Amino acid sequence: MNGPRRFRVKICGMTRLADALCAVEAGVDGLGFIFYPKSPRTIEPETARSIIAQLPPFVDTVGVFVNEQSTRMREIATFCGLNTIQLHGKETPEDCRALAAALPCCRLLKAFRVGNHSTAEDIAPYGDCVQGYLLDTFQKEAVGGTGLAFDWALIERLQLKRPFLLAGGLDCVNISKALTRVAPYGVDANSGLEDAPGEKNHQSIKTFLALVRQAEQADLLPGQQ
Repeated sequence: MNGPRRFRVKICGMTRLADALCAVEAGVDGLGFIFYPKSPRTIEPETARSIIAQLPPFVDTVGVFVNEQSTRMREIATFCGLNTIQLHGKETPEDCRALAAALPCCRLLKAFRVGNHSTAEDIAPYGDCVQGYLLDTFQKEAVGGTGLAFDWALIERLQLKRPFLLAGGLDCVNISKALTRVAPYGVDANSGLEDAPGEKNHQSIKTFLALVRQAEQADLLPGQQ
């Protein structure tokens, strides 16, 4: 007999140790560190390394990169102790394969910004070179962290063959609805849990994780109301 579904939770945009430890205490599965200079939540490798060194075991550490050079990603992943790389730019399947070969100790996630233009053909070529996908909201001038949700009904037509994390405007108000409607492998929250870019609200983190765990206990299925 199957037990309740287990939703994985990643909180991204970490810049402060206190926020990371709060998330760990609340039961987070992974923490995201953004190494993209144009992001308001960018973090220096030295700071990320210091935070990661103080985390307990069994917490995934995810480096978020946007169109970064492979050598730079390898350097940061090794220096900081990352175990997952999230590619949030225009990386090709060939780029993913090359990075996977260069960093065999890291899992790869490929992010896609979902909108009306998105098709299964956009994602299918990545199926054999990454371990999972992250689905975020498409906005022409942004690569993530928009604070906006996309139309979750679009996911079905993508015909995903790998586990995916749902992102895009998730917060304490809509997370229960998201898990009910979509039932993803996991969720990724960022701006919806902040007081300011890179400054997480600890009560929001705790509430968000509690709502996810409540959804697990309710054994929610897609289509329930």
